[in-house]
Amino acid sequence: MPTEVDIQEQALVAKVVAGDRRAFTRLVEPLIPKLLTTSTRMLGIREEAEDAVQNALASAWLARARFDPSRPVLPLLTTITLNKCRDKLRRRKAARFLGFGTSPEPDFSPDPAPSPESETVDRQILSRTQLEIERLPLRLREALILVAIEGHSQREAGEMMGVSEKAVESLVYRARKTLKEKISLG
Repeated sequence: MPTEVDIQEQALVAKVVAGDRRAFTRLVEPLIPKLLTTSTRMLGIREEAEDAVQNALASAWLARARFDPSRPVLPLLTTITLNKCRDKLRRRKAARFLGFGTSPEPDFSPDPAPSPESETVDRQILSRTQLEIERLPLRLREALILVAIEGHSQREAGEMMGVSEKAVESLVYRARKTLKEKISLG
């Protein structure tokens, strides 16, 4: 049975499909922090993540006629955002290959620790973990971020990634195994 939130979202989606820009803003504004978190985790650089989300929302607006009011919007926007992240990662890889500039190093500062020593260790572990996550093959990274970090179910992640639930389970397992091996060797 649809909740009040579902009914409100469905009404907003219907208005968005009809071309109502204010309804689009009301629909996506509460979702932007989640999209930005996913994008930042995929790209590692806040500015690039913001660009990816902005591009995703622009694409969503242009494709609004294909929105389905009976389906939740967050998975759709997450899928579009992931696609924009993939595009940015491909461009970044091509730019590095061709020798065009260097991308800034991501800043992954952990929360302050109780002592300078533990803060240093925490920073090293976090930095190493983030580096290894970035080095994962794209599909492994996406599955890991969506399930283990963002908290989506394997079914939801599969829908967003366009793969089966079982494939997501396998991808997350392989990502975790790879991370464990890489981090324990470091």
